[in-house]
Amino acid sequence: MKIGANKNEEFAEAAFTTQSVIFDDLYANNTIVHYKRERVRNHVMQYLNPDSYILELNSGTGEDAIFFAARGHRVHATDISTGMQQELKRKVTEKDLQDSISNELCSYTMLPQLQNQGPFDHIFSNFAGLNCTNELDKVLDSFNDLLKPGGKVTLVILPKFCLWEFLLIFKGKFRTAFRRLFSGNGSKAHIEGTYFKCWYYNPSFIVNRLKDRFKLLSIEGLCTIVPPSYIEGFAEKHPLTYRILRDKENKLKYLWPWKYIGDYYIISLQKK
Repeated sequence: MKIGANKNEEFAEAAFTTQSVIFDDLYANNTIVHYKRERVRNHVMQYLNPDSYILELNSGTGEDAIFFAARGHRVHATDISTGMQQELKRKVTEKDLQDSISNELCSYTMLPQLQNQGPFDHIFSNFAGLNCTNELDKVLDSFNDLLKPGGKVTLVILPKFCLWEFLLIFKGKFRTAFRRLFSGNGSKAHIEGTYFKCWYYNPSFIVNRLKDRFKLLSIEGLCTIVPPSYIEGFAEKHPLTYRILRDKENKLKYLWPWKYIGDYYIISLQKK
């Protein structure tokens, strides 16, 4: 049963369900996508205790859930897309991970209904799934009751400014260059011909919303110097340049301003 979806979520669900059967193939050979996943996973792993119980939001086809389960953790993988959940369940069965990964269809804004599944050691959301809601405040407010004392949160979010997108102004692509900065009512996105909206959030929004009950652990920029993965074939066509940019990004990822101006940022906080 799908828990509470508004209209925009319904459109997003339809788009990602349509894409679900080809999702893994689309990105299987994308070097920068692999780089992003490695960065995010390394970030999360530094905060996970052995045998952690993870609540994953927008779990997609289950690539991250399987990664964490293979390292001894349990994952309750949630998503609003029926197609993504079906792909996840297929993989879980195929890899015999039923004891380590459970799943549930659930809207972000109805997370309090997951309290019977918890409490959790860690809440994790990868690759901007949370940018598909304009009610991030409501999502963040639900975290405290879902986590154990000292529990942690890691979110991967699209900020309101991306250096790589802004540089498109020099190519005359003004709409793309400014779409994040002027997206108060949501910016149009589309997947497989279905349109939905997304919103952009700076780290300060999350920190300020959670400051009474959570302390900030770290923020790092992702695809600040390395190009975003939608610049197709960059790493494959320019391997040396890609390695130089990757190494530079890894040195600067925690520093101002680089941690704030990437395609994404990774933010972790801990319940007080």
